[in-house]
Amino acid sequence: MDVERTALPGIGLQHVITTGRGRQIGVISHRTGRRDLVIYDRDDPDSCIATVALTAEEANAIAELLGTGRVLQHLAELHRQVEGLVTEQIPIAAGSPYDGRPLADTRSRTRTGASIVAVVRGGQVIASPRPDFVFTAGDTIVVVGTGEGTTAVADILAHG
Repeated sequence: MDVERTALPGIGLQHVITTGRGRQIGVISHRTGRRDLVIYDRDDPDSCIATVALTAEEANAIAELLGTGRVLQHLAELHRQVEGLVTEQIPIAAGSPYDGRPLADTRSRTRTGASIVAVVRGGQVIASPRPDFVFTAGDTIVVVGTGEGTTAVADILAHG
């Protein structure tokens, strides 16, 4: 399924999908963090028939209900498409030197060239975690890079 992405100057981004039955559904991501869930008119795709304004928390709850594993599916697809690119899921075990510490402390990208692109916590995907994101035992870290780089990140997270 294709997602059509359109920049909305001064507003944010619009993402639209067309369902198998020909309905268009979109999400407008405002720069303020608000999200609008939009259902477009079947006969006039430039007109919407319903809009629901969502807070960031409400949007995250709906995303979780609909299955946030999509981020991981995209990474797996990238892995198949780009030779030499590896995606690994690395758990933060109890006793890890990074349990309770921020991502920035790992210096993983600088040390390995691999990137931490997401964290799975409690079934929720946190995409593009910021440097101040604090890891917790039980988190699963999604790393993209070379095989050597992702192995090195796993070693850093396990041993420091």
